[in-house]
Amino acid sequence: MTCEGCANAVTNVLNKKQGVDNVEIDLKGRKVLVTSTLSSDEVLQVIKKTGKVCQLLELKK
Repeated sequence: MTCEGCANAVTNVLNKKQGVDNVEIDLKGRKVLVTSTLSSDEVLQVIKKTGKVCQLLELKK
């Protein structure tokens, strides 16, 4: 993600998903931090619906 519009699209789609507690976007680092009860695969699938390419960098419990 490189623009605020992309960040808003990802934030909006994630916030609509039940089980997502928090979304933080780091535009400069091109990262999204998601706090959720969903599996990492579910979070990635939701983000991919926006047309963005994404991958899991780290999983914190």
